[in-house]
Amino acid sequence: MTAFASELQSLMSCDPVRITGRICRVAGLVVEAEGVPLPVGSSCMIQCRMDRKRQIEAEVVGFHDGRTLLVPSGETTGISPGDRVIYEGEQPGVRVAPDLLGRIVDGYGNPIDDKGPIHWCARMPLEGRRVAPLSRQRVDQPFSTGVRVIDGPLTCGRGQRMGIFAGSGVGKSVLMGMLARQSQAPVTVIGLIGERGREVREFVERDLGEEGLAKSVVVVATSDDPPVLRLRAARVATAIAEFFRDRGEDVLLLMDSVTRVAYAQRELGLSAYEPPTTKAFPPSVFTLLARLLERTGPAENGSITSFYTVLVEADDINDPIGDAVRGYLDGHIWLSRKLASRGHFPAVDVLESVSRVMKDVVTDAHKTCAQQLVADLSRYRDVEDLLQLGAYARGADPQTDESIARMPAIQQFLTQASEENADFASAAAGLAALYRKARAKQPARNAALPEVIDVAQPGEAQVAAEAAAGESTADNTVNAAASGEVTP
Repeated sequence: MTAFASELQSLMSCDPVRITGRICRVAGLVVEAEGVPLPVGSSCMIQCRMDRKRQIEAEVVGFHDGRTLLVPSGETTGISPGDRVIYEGEQPGVRVAPDLLGRIVDGYGNPIDDKGPIHWCARMPLEGRRVAPLSRQRVDQPFSTGVRVIDGPLTCGRGQRMGIFAGSGVGKSVLMGMLARQSQAPVTVIGLIGERGREVREFVERDLGEEGLAKSVVVVATSDDPPVLRLRAARVATAIAEFFRDRGEDVLLLMDSVTRVAYAQRELGLSAYEPPTTKAFPPSVFTLLARLLERTGPAENGSITSFYTVLVEADDINDPIGDAVRGYLDGHIWLSRKLASRGHFPAVDVLESVSRVMKDVVTDAHKTCAQQLVADLSRYRDVEDLLQLGAYARGADPQTDESIARMPAIQQFLTQASEENADFASAAAGLAALYRKARAKQPARNAALPEVIDVAQPGEAQVAAEAAAGESTADNTVNAAASGEVTP
């Protein structure tokens, strides 16, 4: 009796309306239909007359001259005038289940990895559930990424939203693989949006690996998929992350790249007669980005810590998409082509990067050491050209001399092999070890700095020894730098 009542209630909650219409025009990516007055965002099916077994899912994107504008999620080839458009009243959503871990799915959420069916247990709306601002938890705990250059001077918080900004070919995919394998998050959702088909398998097998895939869900929409499917894949990845977050998990969401999501929306917007604005991006692009990025972060129970890669044009961080995304996020990481060309990986430019919640998740001692590292990098960059020319005069500025002397140890701290794992505790200890020797040598100038707790952490002895070695040979290092032999 209980099962019957539950089924009856489910049937009563369904939309009984079935609407049908006809295709009257196809123009580029957009299909125009008559007789289907559906709201924007609704999903319907196009039934091809020439091939009755073929049905194409389409999404309503707007209206024009009394007609409904649809964008198919497949090829428009085969669609002809008079084809039926059927709306069954189902709201856009994606099936989800805990069994998704370790699986690779497409933009519809269907598995594509030949590992068998998934036992679905729920359905999540594609547009998500809005979290009230005052219901969100504060970001007040550090999030261990396993990447030393992030956990040290650019510490992230649990529930923070970060952007990884870079041009092509400077190590975004490798850094994403490191985050997926080595972070503390028990669940990772990865959205590969607009990637080349060849790179998907390379990322899964080389960068992610079996260890990373075991705790991950990978959502794939390649560059040759229709724009509506690329947009859907971004929403599906976010909806899956929301499913695990609502179960109380701390989820890591990695999306590569949000720029291609914006390009997909631009194609749809222009096809739907939307006026172009900055660099031909219609206004709906920026509305979409704000709505999509705001879905992550902390909630009442659980959190989504997210990293979005942003492919900037001509290495310009101030291009329209990069500038807009940077304003929506809680910090950004800039990957430098100059560092990558020198073999410095991850190629994170600390001076051009920032974590806006770092001050809320680390101790005063950690923050002071991070500020000192930034100051050293800044002073070194100011005299870098003079060092390369051999025109730097030792003794002109004692602080600059000390920064130059510490550069070998700093460079070793900031670089990390892709297979090397460095948890948050070891990164914090290594950062402290860089300046413990300097603090002991000049107590008068550093008396006001907070004391660093000296605890035995994994990897600290090695980093401390390297830092001490760099300090003991400071004079030789400065002399070598003045001759142009030290490069950052």
